Amino acid sequence: MSPTAGALHHVEVWVPDLAGARHSWGWLLAELGWQPFQDWANGCSWRQGETYIVVEQSPALAGRVHERLAPGVNHLAFHAGPPARVDALVAVAPGYGWSLMFEDRHPYAGGPGVYAAYLEDAYGYEVELVAEGLPEPS
Repeated sequence: MSPTAGALHHVEVWVPDLAGARHSWGWLLAELGWQPFQDWANGCSWRQGETYIVVEQSPALAGRVHERLAPGVNHLAFHAGPPARVDALVAVAPGYGWSLMFEDRHPYAGGPGVYAAYLEDAYGYEVELVAEGLPEPS
């Protein structure tokens, strides 16, 4: 079956430290169900369905610092399962180089109707982990 026209094919993220990206992105993507896909001297990728994500330390990098607040892509957002799964990922993420952003508004930093975690890696790349629904009242 052919992918739907307009569906995302891949995302390529250029990183200043491939080993660091393999550690942080590799852990996160594996936790979200992505499978290793490609591997070469300057990069690697993970695949889910027809879509894949590349991290590459390209020799053509124009700089060594990512600035998510500059024009361009600010972050990638992933479906992350139920709220308890988001919480579990947040708890383990620091061991893989991710830190929680907007801690004072977590887990509703995106607004009152969205349970999500915003994480930033050591190089300034941001991901949003969006829960399916809101937690059950206790």
